[in-house]
Amino acid sequence: MPNILICDDEKDIVNALKIYLSDPDYTLFEAYNGKEAVDILEHEEIHLILLDIMMPVMDGISAMAKIRETSNVPIIILSAKSEDTDKILGLNVGADDYITKPFNPLEVTARVKSQLRRYLRFGGGSKQPEVYEIGGIELNDMTKEVTADGEPISLTPKEYEILKLLMSNPDRVYSPKEIYSIVWKEKPFGADNTVAVHIRHIREKIEINPAEPRYIKVVFGQGYKMEGGKRS
Repeated sequence: MPNILICDDEKDIVNALKIYLSDPDYTLFEAYNGKEAVDILEHEEIHLILLDIMMPVMDGISAMAKIRETSNVPIIILSAKSEDTDKILGLNVGADDYITKPFNPLEVTARVKSQLRRYLRFGGGSKQPEVYEIGGIELNDMTKEVTADGEPISLTPKEYEILKLLMSNPDRVYSPKEIYSIVWKEKPFGADNTVAVHIRHIREKIEINPAEPRYIKVVFGQGYKMEGGKRS
């Protein structure tokens, strides 16, 4: 029986969605901010999340970034028509779909069924691996240790989170704004310079020659990605 979490700070919206999804095959959970949603996921097996973006305590983008550290559960964003920028950011951070307010009940049920079917069919629910290895770089997320060619590397918390993000999604290009939003969990003001400085520091610690990096590459005009770092 699929468990669905509805998270929105407006109780009327939560109640409406509960009515739309009133199906004996579903078990519904409710939360009214991102922190409550994250807390529920720590104690319950959730198979799909309907997540609002603008909420107090912890917004939807921050909650989604936290959830994506350990879970690939489908997330459908609940967004107003005027929230296009946040909607795009949400999709980039890890949302699977979005529904625009005001809701069409038939659209809500159709999108929920589609995401659940895909997730359950392909064995969803597995957690992210605890150890990432690319070339000579190894990151153990259980012990929070990083080694380069067998030598221990000391990273700041933010450097660690950036490296983990890139290693967990090799060859995917992240813009500085995406990296900032995911790692700092804030609006990406001044993201380019801040992220560039942290990337430079990471390279100085993991690369043999930071001027000619094997691992963290720049994709001109787009952002950064982690490559396999094969030796020539």
